Amino acid sequence: MLRSYLPQDLFADLDRAQRELMSTLDYSPAIRGMGRGGYPALNVGSTPASVEVYAFEPGMDPASIDLQLERGLLTISGERKAIAPAADDKTTVHINERFAGRFRRVVSLPEDIDPGATSADYRDGVLHVSIKRSEASMPRKIAIQ
Repeated sequence: MLRSYLPQDLFADLDRAQRELMSTLDYSPAIRGMGRGGYPALNVGSTPASVEVYAFEPGMDPASIDLQLERGLLTISGERKAIAPAADDKTTVHINERFAGRFRRVVSLPEDIDPGATSADYRDGVLHVSIKRSEASMPRKIAIQ
């Protein structure tokens, strides 16, 4: 009965409004934060031994990706070239959903990482960054004498 008083797409409209609000705030996710979407899409997770970051960048040249780790912030930036027909009087682009242009994503990392033990690999359009945790923060078994 309550449903008849609400528009059918109320929840879809609320979800769309929330996404638009988050995109205008330029929110950057922390390691446990919610992403706002953007390019590249990120998956961030952790294990007891490391923090793992996956950036999905299909069609990118790995040489055009800039990766920096400074003061607990991992920054992934670069530029993705447009692949579209040349604009002239005879060409009309009807739909262009592929992102092109400069991008920058920043991920806040936990304090117990070891910046010197970082590795990055790009394969099949996925950039994988692995940052080891410092030895001091690792759990260890203590032998009883």
